This record gives sequence, structure tokens and C-alpha cells, in this order.
Amino acid sequence: MALPSKVKIVEVSPRDGLQNEAKKVSTRIKIELIRRLGECGLKSIEATAFVSAKWVPQMADAAKVMAGLSPLPGVSYPVLTPNLRGLEAAIAAGAREVAVFGAASEAFSQKNINCSIAESLERFRPMVAAAKEADVKVRGYVSCVLGCPYQGDVAPNAVAEFAHALFDMGCYEVSLGDTIGCGSPEKTKIMIEAVARRVPLKKIAAHFHDTWGMAIVNIYAALQLGVSVFDSSVAGLGGCPFAPGAAGNVATEDLVWLLNGLGIDPGIDLEKLVDTGAWISKELGHEPVSRVARAALARRAAGTL
Repeated sequence: MALPSKVKIVEVSPRDGLQNEAKKVSTRIKIELIRRLGECGLKSIEATAFVSAKWVPQMADAAKVMAGLSPLPGVSYPVLTPNLRGLEAAIAAGAREVAVFGAASEAFSQKNINCSIAESLERFRPMVAAAKEADVKVRGYVSCVLGCPYQGDVAPNAVAEFAHALFDMGCYEVSLGDTIGCGSPEKTKIMIEAVARRVPLKKIAAHFHDTWGMAIVNIYAALQLGVSVFDSSVAGLGGCPFAPGAAGNVATEDLVWLLNGLGIDPGIDLEKLVDTGAWISKELGHEPVSRVARAALARRAAGTL
């Protein structure tokens, strides 16, 4: 199959990238990060999550973040909502797109959202219905599509079944997440092929973590199958508090470099993106994980750009 001519990037750093940071990140910094990402050309920026402050204290200011945004034309700012209460709070805060998240692993579902897979789907149905009633788009996330920290292997058919359930209930797109970054290109292809038998390929997105250094090659494998939507995080920020040892998301800089090298223009200013990643990394007190960002910054410092 020919590679997609266009690719959409869903930037998740303000939510997935920051939610596991030990240091409290101010509302001001979060809003500034979102603004800078928009100026880089990103058209979908996951802004925050309406979750329990007890479990994810970094997202306690979700409503304040939404209130402080200065939306750019053509840019969407989806938010994560784990339950009906979170959905209602998100809608009240002005969200026009939300995401629900579950897992293809029974063990991870219990650890992450304290219910079984079947119970999670029943929880999502009234949420999707309520969102539709409010004219709010819903995106679905499936965790642990290539492996689970508690269960081990996850069957591709289990991923396909869960993804189909989300799509069937009204999620406009389903993002398949390698939560602990244990996937390989061949496993990625087998899993996506299984899901594509149940969900239209154009409705499938992919979300890779880089624990074992395979995120970019897994994205290339997905591209070869025709997947054209990918989640990523500037500077490689993020992880998963429910998956011990999990590294951050694939870096947006690395993804843009890959796409540019393949002749696919995602409409992102890479230089501005590198600057944004360097800025937020400095604010958080660590270096960018992105290899592309490190290389670009080193070349710039040496005056070889």
C-alpha cells in the first residue's frame, strides 16, 4: 500500500506529556505551551483532562486551562474525560471534543480505571450519547494494544473487538496506544490489520511510547498499512503512571522529521517545534528526549545549521 499523502498529528504533550510530571506545572505554563504548539502549525492539541485531582493532581486546573486558551482558527483542543462527571465538567468549560479511554487488557482496565473491560464500555455509552446531544465530538483511546505491564501479551483480536465497540457506539476515531512501548513493527502490523478488519482504516490512529526505542519504526510500519493519524508529544514528554517503567510518548519532532523525510508534509514548522520543546523542557527542569531536537540544538549551538 502507498504511504498516505497527508498525515494528521494529535499533539498530546499538554495532557499526556504533563500528567505524570512530579513537579507541579502552573496553569500559565500549560496555556503558554498550548499557544506555542498552535503557532508551530499543530491543528489538534489535547489541552487537558477532566479527571480526579486525587488521582492525577497535575490536571486539577483543567477548567482554568480551558478558560485561559486563545483558540486559533482551525485548531481543535480535545480533552480527556474518564466518566460522565468529567464529561459534564468538560462541556461546561467549553470543550468541543472529548476523548474516552479504556484498555484491551482486563488487568490494565482494573488497575487504570477500576472496572472491567465490559463495565468500561457500558460506562462510555451514556457518555458518548450525552456528548452527541451536546454536539461534542468523541475520540476513543485503547490502551495496551501491544502488551500490558500486568497481563503480558494482548491478543490482536481483543484490541480489534474493543476498538470496534468504541467506533460502533459513536467515537469518530479510535487511537491505538502502545502504552508501555513494547511493540515491534511486525506486531504493530498484525495488530493494525486485525483492527482494520473491524474499523475503517481512515478512522484508526496510533499512539506509540518509546520505552524500547521502537516508536518511530512502529509508526513507519503503521504508515505502510495506510494509517494517517498519529499521537505524539513535543520533546518526548510523558509516560503512564499506571505502567511502571514506561517511557514517554514518541517525540513530535522525531515524527515530523520522519514524515518530512518521506515526502509527507504535516504542515509543522520543525524549527519552532524544536524551540517549543526546548522551552518546556527547561521549564520542567530536564532535557528534551527527542533525538531530532537534541541534534538540531547541538548543530545550532555549533553554528553548523
